[in-house]
Amino acid sequence: MQSALSFEILDGNYDRAMVILADHATNIVPEEYASLGLPESAFHRHIAYDIGVEGLTRHLARSLGVPAVMTRFSRLLIDPNRGEDDPTLIMKVSDGAIIPGNYPLSEDERERRLNLYHRPYHQAVAETIARVAKESGKAPLVISLHSYTHAWKNVPRPWHAAVLWDSDFRAAGELLERLRVPGDILVGDNEPYDGALKNDTMYRHCTITGTPHALLEVRQDLIGDEAGIESWANRLHPIFAAMNDQPHLHSYEIHPSRAD
Repeated sequence: MQSALSFEILDGNYDRAMVILADHATNIVPEEYASLGLPESAFHRHIAYDIGVEGLTRHLARSLGVPAVMTRFSRLLIDPNRGEDDPTLIMKVSDGAIIPGNYPLSEDERERRLNLYHRPYHQAVAETIARVAKESGKAPLVISLHSYTHAWKNVPRPWHAAVLWDSDFRAAGELLERLRVPGDILVGDNEPYDGALKNDTMYRHCTITGTPHALLEVRQDLIGDEAGIESWANRLHPIFAAMNDQPHLHSYEIHPSRAD
């Protein structure tokens, strides 16, 4: 395990040609930011992190024996799943919550957060993917884990999980098919979100390099406790292991992004 201010790397067998990423793993904000002026309750909401994802990532990295890279800072501080030029990189308002510590925000402070948190995380992701490619001798399969709320603006979200993708359907299609085989869950295909987002993590590290990848969202009420995390880890382990055995998910193919 390697830890830094902005990220944590869970070591695994780099020759297994798989990497797990967790962009929104924790709700940590350094003491110097005084909780960004928010009440403690805000940091238990989805606006601060992806509930359940840290535990799910740890379970899967351990059981699959593969490396994972997780953030060690809240998305309220700066969102690593956004490009540096994205207007939602540092949110002033999130799902009705005004974030006093983010407005007004000087250019110096914006650059400081990029240098301390956003850029080191992406450097760690790039280096981990490169190491896996070198030690395995093939294109890594990159899996990004996220979670989403069970409802949005009082409208229930029926999907138990969702697979997001941009233009490379290789891993996403395989994941969708395997998740749906048991027939006991509803799986969204690019819903409730679309996977085409220019300069997000998948775009930056996979789409433009032709690296096979898939982004999985799990509804957060299903992984909000240890029992749920373990249940989903047990569901996903054989799926990811089987995907990693597929030769077509270990080659580089450029598929022009829909986000361009």
